Amino acid sequence: MKTLKDVISLKFKTSESEGVIFHGEGQQGDYITLELKKAKLVLNLNLGSNQLGSIYGHTSVMTGSLLDDHHWHSIIIERHGRNINLTLDRHMQHFRTNGEFDYLDLDYEITFGGMPFSGKPSSNTRKNFKGCMESINYNGNNITDLAKRKKLEPSNVGNLSFSCVEPHTVPVFFNATSYLEVPGRPRQDLFSVSFLFRTWNPNGLLVFSNFADDLGNVEIDINEGKVSVHINVTLVKKNRIDISS
Repeated sequence: MKTLKDVISLKFKTSESEGVIFHGEGQQGDYITLELKKAKLVLNLNLGSNQLGSIYGHTSVMTGSLLDDHHWHSIIIERHGRNINLTLDRHMQHFRTNGEFDYLDLDYEITFGGMPFSGKPSSNTRKNFKGCMESINYNGNNITDLAKRKKLEPSNVGNLSFSCVEPHTVPVFFNATSYLEVPGRPRQDLFSVSFLFRTWNPNGLLVFSNFADDLGNVEIDINEGKVSVHINVTLVKKNRIDISS
């Protein structure tokens, strides 16, 4: 395909911070890759570079953050020549690609949810997308519907289920007076805790635990919108550690 205009749209949700959403490339060196990196959305695009190196077409744009929250996010990519509109959840970013070429030449297949192993160093370091996609539309073609009806020829569909499996997590809601108390682990020299949380309140206690034998305590709280960890240890000179993020 040699296109002057492209419109690509889809919705996704995932709890993974890395993964290729779609990829296409051509023999001329053109490529387009949309992927998640560190839970941010990255669009890499090259409409062509010359062998002399005087025209360098690689363009990379990053947008969004914390996109691994298992909520639906919508993406629209509109390209007319070198002019690109990248819209993530109704927030639009406009940019122009590097180089001097206007057409996107994709001689090979376009893949959604990953990229085929090409032997290039870039292909085997990238993770496939793990999560759900819907409403995939590529230049007027409803890819999700065509894939479901097996109308994409040729196509290679591996381990796809046309449903979205929800993660097996059980949320707990706390009001201003509620708390959850669990037994400690005596004679353990390791304290480890992990959790996800969401709140509109700028202040609040998240975790508190006394150490055995009056050796101190650990406290994790939100203070003015920042998460703080306080560790009090008795019997040592520097008996308090405070970490804020």
